[in-house]
Amino acid sequence: MSRSIATSSSSNPVRILVVDDHPLILAGLADTIANEPDLRLVGELEDGEGVVEAFEALRPDITIMDIAMPRTSGLHALEALRLAHSHARVIMLTTLAGDHQIRRAIELGAVGFLMKQSLRKDLLDAIRAVHAGSRWIPADVARTLAAHYGQSSLSEREKEVLRSAAAGNSNKRIGVHLGIAEDTVKAHVRTILAKLDACDRTHAVAIAVKRGIISL
Repeated sequence: MSRSIATSSSSNPVRILVVDDHPLILAGLADTIANEPDLRLVGELEDGEGVVEAFEALRPDITIMDIAMPRTSGLHALEALRLAHSHARVIMLTTLAGDHQIRRAIELGAVGFLMKQSLRKDLLDAIRAVHAGSRWIPADVARTLAAHYGQSSLSEREKEVLRSAAAGNSNKRIGVHLGIAEDTVKAHVRTILAKLDACDRTHAVAIAVKRGIISL
């Protein structure tokens, strides 16, 4: 569900669209922005679905969007928005659950990140920095990315194998489910363990979930 917002404005305020499925987060963002004469909240979305249409209707200068939402995730919404409007400047909200989602958001064109636990401290500085053409990468985000710098990403097929393994399936059952040979599954598992520096399948699943590579 979306809601357009009409607010009083100063001369050429920064127009902001926020997207988050948590009402308290939306309310906190709205309250903070409302107190700043150079900023204007022009709309809210409770899900990533419809973000392109909202962007086209409201023409925000900055879009602030949760990286993980239950129906249409922030990553899918970011990809759709940037494909339709490559100039869109998007700040992603995160709890820093793992580096994978953050790295993917950067690949898709996100220009900033805000930690949900420090929103009130960093929100206004982040908005103004991004609007001025800079990036906003908090120290916690930078450290998380640096910790896994240079590590190979799992392919989509490897993620499918790992999700199926996480569900308790044997290599044979994974092969049947994915339509591939059991030996191929074994080869994928070996590659997954090497890429994640994991000692066994259970360890690999735990690492992948922690880093946000897969979800259970």
